Amino acid sequence: MKVAAINERKYGRLLLRVLPRPIASENEYDDMVALAGQLIAKGGALSPEEGNLLELLGLLVEDYDNRYYPLAENDPVTALKEMMSFRDLKPKDLWPVLGSKGVVSEILNRKRAISKAQAKKLAAFFHVSVDLFI
Repeated sequence: MKVAAINERKYGRLLLRVLPRPIASENEYDDMVALAGQLIAKGGALSPEEGNLLELLGLLVEDYDNRYYPLAENDPVTALKEMMSFRDLKPKDLWPVLGSKGVVSEILNRKRAISKAQAKKLAAFFHVSVDLFI
């Protein structure tokens, strides 16, 4: 995979605007998640600098989640439920991610395992490691 070179000046200006740092409060967490959401909404139109910033924000959010909301080990459904709870999401919020109401219901009720493809979609949606859902 070819990695696009970044313009250090543009990236520096972007970092100065955002000032990414370890997250210390729920408000800072919400701000970082909102900013990451704005970048994700741009889709493929991200500059290399914005792509790097998005990756950095993902790491900061994941670090905060791991420090303040550790998830149960080796239980993907519990991890999914906790992620939903922390973000105040309802099952219907996952319908577009997993494809349908029925699939979401079956997963949350442990009638269906989370597939690798679904785990990747969930990881992208929550900006966490895919390992949480496998």
